[in-house]
Amino acid sequence: MRPHTCVSPEGRFVYGIHQPHFTARNFRATDQRSALGTLADGTHHLNEANFPAGSVHEPSATPIYEIPNAFPFRGTTYIGKGWADARARNPEAIRLPRPPEVSFFKIHPDEPSARKAIAGLPRPLQLALAATSTDARDLCALAHLATAFCMDTQSHLPWGLEYEQRADGRIKARIADEALFEAVANNVHLPDAYKQAMVLRPGAQGNSEIVGEWHPQKESHVFEYLRRNSYIPWGHYAANMANDAVRYQALTITPADMAGMRHLYYQRTYTRLAEMLSLPAVPDRRPLTETELESLRQRIQGQLAKTAGLDVNRTLWGWNYGFDYAPSGYRLHASHQQIHQQYALIPATVPLADGAGHLPAYACGDRVADFVRAFRRETGKGFFECYMQAIGENRRTDGNPRGERRLVVFEDDRVILFVPKAQTSQWELQLMPKTAVGNVTEADTATRHALDRAILVAVKVLAGMGARMITTIEYSKAIDDPGTDQRLLMAFMPRLPESPGAFSEAQLRWINGHYPEDFALACRCHLPMEAKTGDPANQPGAGERD
Repeated sequence: MRPHTCVSPEGRFVYGIHQPHFTARNFRATDQRSALGTLADGTHHLNEANFPAGSVHEPSATPIYEIPNAFPFRGTTYIGKGWADARARNPEAIRLPRPPEVSFFKIHPDEPSARKAIAGLPRPLQLALAATSTDARDLCALAHLATAFCMDTQSHLPWGLEYEQRADGRIKARIADEALFEAVANNVHLPDAYKQAMVLRPGAQGNSEIVGEWHPQKESHVFEYLRRNSYIPWGHYAANMANDAVRYQALTITPADMAGMRHLYYQRTYTRLAEMLSLPAVPDRRPLTETELESLRQRIQGQLAKTAGLDVNRTLWGWNYGFDYAPSGYRLHASHQQIHQQYALIPATVPLADGAGHLPAYACGDRVADFVRAFRRETGKGFFECYMQAIGENRRTDGNPRGERRLVVFEDDRVILFVPKAQTSQWELQLMPKTAVGNVTEADTATRHALDRAILVAVKVLAGMGARMITTIEYSKAIDDPGTDQRLLMAFMPRLPESPGAFSEAQLRWINGHYPEDFALACRCHLPMEAKTGDPANQPGAGERD
């Protein structure tokens, strides 16, 4: 049976096109014709089209492309030809508008009246202002409504928060409105002194221990926090930009920042695995150098070759970039409170609650592993080799020979960043190595550097196009799996204003309004400096309009 994927064993993309034509019988018993309003000349505009006399005949509805996801467990993408054709006329225009400047203070004669007006706003409007204001004065006023500050008498800026000891003995900040506090603290336009007091200074968000650090230069500094009582079983770690390196927006992240956050991920993963494999201990109270990190990775690989299996054998890595609150109180994305990435190791099994055995513990990369094995079994081919070939030899979705056909956004000799043929998020990007690297323990120094740079390129491209919330996840191979068919894969999935996710998405039916090739072209128009290395393949416009 042919695997339900858009990637064929011959290394090309396969997909279908619906060209609907049908008749809908009319079972309506009544007519409710009425005027909807008037035209400019005073003529009534009626709703007659809603009440046909007989059956409705549609001879040729808008064609819809149906593209199975490369990975069957991720569903199917539907592209409306009418929408996509319109986008194809100007793909460089695919982007979100810049947020408008918003100031409540500006419409009031003085500071006291503005503060009083903000305090009197209904809470939903306070939340809206906290999330959207670009005026620091608005945000400071809202911050004082959300919590109580310790103020410096000379600078009149906060140096901390007021705390209280609760009945259970815990010491907590006196926060009057948690949602308002989070919305204000996550607004980039809030003055840094307020950010420091509310969320940035170590300890402001609780007692999570700092167990790692990256500080190679004055301008970049990353802390590694331990989240002991995590929603991820067995805890997780967060590589968090430190309070003296304020980063709220993707476009402000430097290559050193990304290297630091990723170095802490590699270091924590490798050192934990080394302990499990009884390798010699690494020194405490300092980060590993690049040379030490690579040497440790190689020793881990050597020991894994002699090990039957690990009790903890999968990596988990993810990044929630961006934040927003709806005035109704719905949180639209996880709070970033400084740019940070999260990671953990996942056990191979979990004990059954009744004590009668074990279940396999879940990791998203296992879904890829299951599919890759099935693809090999059904076709005799390695899936990722076929996927790479299909990307490289892609044909434009609508078949237009004069249109853009490339899916690649950025690549070097180690990795490829591309638009998947079937996007889940309308702006999804994917990143993978060009060789058989299944997880970070199989990635040598050069591959790690290439991954780090491509991650930075991906988020800066999407942010440059206006994305303000991006979820990024890693699909990785089990560490103790010696096979070479599965490659490390990262998916970058922005949230878009008009795509909240509803019943279609719950069924893994992803609706799209552009061709993936046009989106790739739009992305290449926003490549950041980090991508422009002199390789013609990475320059905007390269290979376009073949």
